[in-house]
Amino acid sequence: MKAATWWVDNFGFEIVDDSTRDTGDRFVKCRSGNGVPVNISGPLDGQTLVESDSGPNLGLEHFGFDVVDIDAEIERLGKVGAPLVEGPNALPDGTRFCWVSAPDNVRVELIQWPG
Repeated sequence: MKAATWWVDNFGFEIVDDSTRDTGDRFVKCRSGNGVPVNISGPLDGQTLVESDSGPNLGLEHFGFDVVDIDAEIERLGKVGAPLVEGPNALPDGTRFCWVSAPDNVRVELIQWPG
């Protein structure tokens, strides 16, 4: 619930269900501001999970959010426990992007489009 609340507070997610399934894992169903379902789950009964990391990896590596002011977002997110891990970088067209480490070491990209 701590991780789900962080997403609610910092990216406008909505918690739509919080339950413990028959397999013993807590399952918190969320919805992003634009309606994308995001599920946060804990370990099954008796299961020990390895620590995650916010570096590049195989599989679903990260997801991103468009932001208006990347520098302000880096500062804001750093203050709430999501430190900068890479960037910000810039493309020739002026697009700026970086990655932060959200709770549970989730890798999140921030993208500021030119304009």
